[in-house]
Amino acid sequence: MDLEEKIDLAAQWIAESERLVVFTGAGCSTASGLPDYRGPDGVWTRRDKGLPPPKSPPWDQVKPNPNHYLIVELMEMGKLNYLISQNVDGLHAKSGIPFDMLSELHGNLYFMKCLSCNKKMLFEKAGWDKEKWGKGYRTLPVQEGQPSCPHCGGRLISSIVNFGDPLPYDELEESIKRSQKADTFFVIGSSLVVTPAANMPGIAKQNGAKLIILNKGDTPYDHVADIKFDNLIEDILPPIMEKVKKLIKN
Repeated sequence: MDLEEKIDLAAQWIAESERLVVFTGAGCSTASGLPDYRGPDGVWTRRDKGLPPPKSPPWDQVKPNPNHYLIVELMEMGKLNYLISQNVDGLHAKSGIPFDMLSELHGNLYFMKCLSCNKKMLFEKAGWDKEKWGKGYRTLPVQEGQPSCPHCGGRLISSIVNFGDPLPYDELEESIKRSQKADTFFVIGSSLVVTPAANMPGIAKQNGAKLIILNKGDTPYDHVADIKFDNLIEDILPPIMEKVKKLIKN
């Protein structure tokens, strides 16, 4: 298939889908100014070449970009069943995706969670002063006097999942369930190498879903994908969405 044929087919599958699951990685947020990790100028790519990290704006000033809002459009059209993200930037929530339709498998830099009751809350709501108590990572020692969960008194930690930390069980379980039931699974901007999050496309494919991958660069799932776009998201997602809208109207 040529590029136009692939765009047409991807749009058709999305428009016809009843259980569409979208999976996003760092590539979804690069248009907001944030670097990705394994792209041509990514954080790990530059590190492996002995280069300094790419420049990044302060994360609290970063805003959602058109990629995020196109996914919101899928939700508003009733086509999005669920969104799974590896991103910690909080931009999907900022764009308007509600938490009951979103699993942030690697956490969200704006939220803490309780290890006992699993409730999430903003750092500010928890009364957590980062200058006084630090970033609140799971592996950091508990300090005397630090805030505890206002709901149950349990230990509060950052929701960010660092290397070696367990993924949030409830969100991981929900992601697996949604992936198993998906009829179309659409990967946007992920190299799909960080597991267990990156296992989701395989779970979906094994259960009969059509697998579409939009990522600039190779992924371990390219050989089983039904459609693979090795292109920039900004060049592919808008025309797919335009065709989806026309198909739904017709």
